[in-house]
Amino acid sequence: MASSDQEIASELLPLLRVYKNGRVERLIQSEIVPPSLKDAKTGVSSKDITISTNPSISARIYIPSSKLTTTEKLPLLIYFHGGGFCIESAFSLFQQRYLNAIVSQANVVAVSVDYRLAPEHPLPVAYEDCWTSFQWVLSHTDEQPQQHSITHGFDVEPWLKTNVNFDRVFLGGDSAGANIAHNIAMRAGANGCSVIRGMFLVHPYFWGSEPIGSETDMDEGFKGMVEKIWLFVNPSAKDGLDDPMFNPFANGAPSLSGLGCKRVLVCVAENDVLKERGKFYCEELKKNGWEGEDVKLFESNEEGHAFHVFSPDTRNAQLLFKCLASFLSK
Repeated sequence: MASSDQEIASELLPLLRVYKNGRVERLIQSEIVPPSLKDAKTGVSSKDITISTNPSISARIYIPSSKLTTTEKLPLLIYFHGGGFCIESAFSLFQQRYLNAIVSQANVVAVSVDYRLAPEHPLPVAYEDCWTSFQWVLSHTDEQPQQHSITHGFDVEPWLKTNVNFDRVFLGGDSAGANIAHNIAMRAGANGCSVIRGMFLVHPYFWGSEPIGSETDMDEGFKGMVEKIWLFVNPSAKDGLDDPMFNPFANGAPSLSGLGCKRVLVCVAENDVLKERGKFYCEELKKNGWEGEDVKLFESNEEGHAFHVFSPDTRNAQLLFKCLASFLSK
C-alpha cells in the first residue's frame, strides 16, 4: 500500500500535485535565486526584506544603479508576480530577471511582494497579503489606507524612506499579479486612498461565465484551464467564475469608477486567451465614470501569455519593457 506522502489527493496539471499528507509538489517553477548586490547586466541592486511577521510576508526590493550618483527621489513600483496564485515567487529567476530589467529601464525603486500561495493558502489570502504589503509601503509616508494594523518585520525600510518619491507610486502585475493589482487599486479607492499615480496590468487574469468577443471560438481546453485554475485556488468563491475579484464586469461587481489610481496601462498579447478581457477592461473603464487621467492599451503581436517573462530578450519583450518604462517615467 502506498504511503500518504505518495498518494495523490488532487492535481492541477501541469502546474502542481497535492498529496494526501498535505504535501504540495509544484511541477512548473523557476529556480529560486538570491538577491544581487549589483546585477551584472543592469547594475540593479536588490535585497530581501520582511514586511510582516504576522502574517509572514516578505518581499524583494530593487534599486537602480542611478541612485549611486544622485540624491533625486525616484518613483516606486509595488509589483505582484504571476503564476495563477499557486506557483512562482518574488524570489525566482524569472521575476528577478524581469524586475531588474524594469527597474533599470524605468529608473524606479520596486518592491516585489512574495504573497502566500494556494492551495496551502487559498484565496483571498494572496489579496490580503498584498493589501498588507501596500499598507506597509505607505507606512513610510503620511498617507495610509484605513485599517492599518500589521506587525512589521521592522519599522522603517531605508531604501524606501531615503529614495522614494511617494507622489509617484505605481502598482503593477502580470497575469494573476495583474488581477491582484486591480483589486488592490479598487480597495484603495474604496478606502479613500489617492496615493496611486498609475497601474499597469500585463495579460491580466480576468474571466467570467459569459464569453466576450473571440472567446466564443476559443479552444475548450484553453478555456477549461483558465476556469479550472480559478476554482482550484478559490474554492470558496460563492459566485464562481463571476466572483467580482475574477470578473470585474459581472453583475453586482463594484463599479470601475471607484478604481483608486490616476493612470492605467493594460498590455495584451495577440495569441493570449485572456486578451479579450484586457481590451474589454479598457473599454469599460472609459465608460464607467472613472475620473482618472488616461487609460492606454498596448498589444504585442504574434505572442502568447507571459511571453516576456519566459523570453525577455526577444524584440517584442523589449518593446513591452520600453512601454512599461515609459509609463512609469511619466
